[in-house]
Amino acid sequence: MKVGAVIITMGNRPAELRALLDSVAGQHGDPVEVVVVGNGSPVPDVPEGVRTVELPENLGIPGGRNVGIEAFGPGGCDVDILLFLDDDGLLARPDTAELCREAFAADPELGIISFRIADPETGETQRRHVPRLRASDPMRSSRVTTFLGGANAVRTTVFAEVGGLPAEFFYAHEETDLAWRALDAGWLIDYRSDMVLYHPTTAPSRHAVYHRMVARNRVWLARRNLPALLVPVYLGVWLLLTLARRPSKEALRAWFGGFKEGWTSPCGPRRPMRWRTVWRLTRLGRPPVI
Repeated sequence: MKVGAVIITMGNRPAELRALLDSVAGQHGDPVEVVVVGNGSPVPDVPEGVRTVELPENLGIPGGRNVGIEAFGPGGCDVDILLFLDDDGLLARPDTAELCREAFAADPELGIISFRIADPETGETQRRHVPRLRASDPMRSSRVTTFLGGANAVRTTVFAEVGGLPAEFFYAHEETDLAWRALDAGWLIDYRSDMVLYHPTTAPSRHAVYHRMVARNRVWLARRNLPALLVPVYLGVWLLLTLARRPSKEALRAWFGGFKEGWTSPCGPRRPMRWRTVWRLTRLGRPPVI
């Protein structure tokens, strides 16, 4: 199976980007073709053979990744599998691409693989990087209902069937939007603890727009994908969870601003999932109200 990789960059981590590209070039098996997308910035020097696309403006994470997908033909059709990797990450093992080939070849219903993210110094995997509710054991692989945006592999026929990432989200929850559409189309998602991307431990709230985007996109996610009966339940649960976490006044103000924006601004096409998909998500351990 032919493998490609999409990496988006703001051009501000040239050393980390080069280390990541070296780890991709060192993968066993057939070479992985790479496209680096400069998201509103020039692309730093890259090795020969790495293709680059420089965008005149920052399209956000999903928008930038969509450009990378299309660089491999419509819906990425020139390859069978696309890896999506954060530009400050590093593939821990040289057989990750081969493991992806084997996994997708063995299971024709497998659409997406979520890698394990580990700190390169401590080996720690943050709880938020295990895409399931029962996240206490990051070394346990399992079927899941979403995936990690900067450390994953997607069968390109998924994009052909359900479309790309929601560019309007810009940042936050775009992976779950794609995951729900893929699951509704009958695809499966696996979390694999043996496929590792080294990435420094960070907090998502380091981004200035974090609280507003998370709240706005949570509403958009529900409006786009959930049956009407579940929309208020899902958002009500997240409102209670947010309050229980006792964010600062500034964070809470931004969160409520984003929550309001989610209701008052266009969210893209609405395609509610089928009730059998709701049941499927529930059986996988994450009903779409949590």
